[in-house]
Amino acid sequence: MSLLFALAAPVLKALPPETAHRATITALKLGLGPAAAEADDPVLAVTLWGRHFANPIGLAAGFDKDAEVVDPMLRLGLGFVEIGSVTPRAQPGNPRPRAFRLPDHQALINRYGFNNRGHAAAVARLEARRLNGAAAPGLLGINVGRNKDSRDPDSDYAAGIRAFARLADYLVVNISSPNTPGLRAMQSREPLQRLLAAATAARADATARPPLLVKIAPDLTPEDLEDVAEVALAAGIDGLIVSNTTIARPAGLPPDLAGEPGGLSGKPLMQPSTAVLRRMAKLLAGRLPLVGVGGVASGADAYAKIRAGASLVQLYTALAYRGPGLVGEIKRDLAGRLRADGFRSVAEAVGADLR
Repeated sequence: MSLLFALAAPVLKALPPETAHRATITALKLGLGPAAAEADDPVLAVTLWGRHFANPIGLAAGFDKDAEVVDPMLRLGLGFVEIGSVTPRAQPGNPRPRAFRLPDHQALINRYGFNNRGHAAAVARLEARRLNGAAAPGLLGINVGRNKDSRDPDSDYAAGIRAFARLADYLVVNISSPNTPGLRAMQSREPLQRLLAAATAARADATARPPLLVKIAPDLTPEDLEDVAEVALAAGIDGLIVSNTTIARPAGLPPDLAGEPGGLSGKPLMQPSTAVLRRMAKLLAGRLPLVGVGGVASGADAYAKIRAGASLVQLYTALAYRGPGLVGEIKRDLAGRLRADGFRSVAEAVGADLR
């Protein structure tokens, strides 16, 4: 199956990004995806929130918005898959075109705008997955968002938590996408306090109480990060995901694409997102786990996130450019780097650069 994907890669790259993505989802649903050929190295195992991750490499939200290919993606060898963002009601997202490749920079710009089929469709699909008894090994994160036209965003997030709590190994409150008007303003101190009060209350009322995380932007100021850290600790959530896509445009991007609105992901995001991760790790001083995401395309990148303070690492854009074989490459390289530096586990390496 890996050969099939390799042969299809030139065709997919010739298609518009969103069309290629949809074709990939369809192929995975048809069972045409590859499967990992080797067991995970024990040095990669992570225990977090009382859950066992066979390895710390996961799929970031955005690839599988509607929980269509959770198991095919886990079979690639990922330790966990995060679906979403899912909003209470289905919505089409922003007008097309809304995704743009920057191949010379191994990057993408997207302004999808939380296009998804809504809570009910995702719940039905995940319930069917649970009932068929054939789920692949690995953990499931569910990322919830708000509808673009919502008059009560806090209630949208609370509804997502109530809808998915019994189906998720962890939940994520996404308030950092740049593609929904007003969303990022919810990262400010007072809106964030109100949101997390609603979110934690919704989880307390649910029949299951999975870990609750918040996903933040890489564009926050140092003062913003201090506020987020203080509010997160006071609210009693279980972790932060650092970070979402960026609205910044580093020098050297093609001028015709640099002006496109939306979030930039991929290689240019690696350095700035890791800098924010490192700063947040210093602020939290081990009191909350962090998930590092942004620009990860190699074992060296994953290791840098871990040494900067991440207990888990996610990727997405690099898979679009490099294909499913990248997962195994990252894990093998990461295991080698951990052992070369004398670490017996990922946990021992978390925050090593801060010590």
